[in-house]
Amino acid sequence: MAPLTPDELRTRERVESLIRLAAPALNLVLAVGERISRLVEPEDHEYYPPRSATPPEQPPPPEQA
Repeated sequence: MAPLTPDELRTRERVESLIRLAAPALNLVLAVGERISRLVEPEDHEYYPPRSATPPEQPPPPEQA
């Protein structure tokens, strides 16, 4: 990757600072949306938990004395 020019560095710093400033407000929007979602429909009947990509581990066989 080529080194960034001073103008590109300035632009990147501006964008990153805007993101840092907006992050708390965006987190608040997400939290409020989640609360409203739970108030409107407390239980999601269409929710299916994601499947694991790997099969579950088999328990070890019981030890015999």
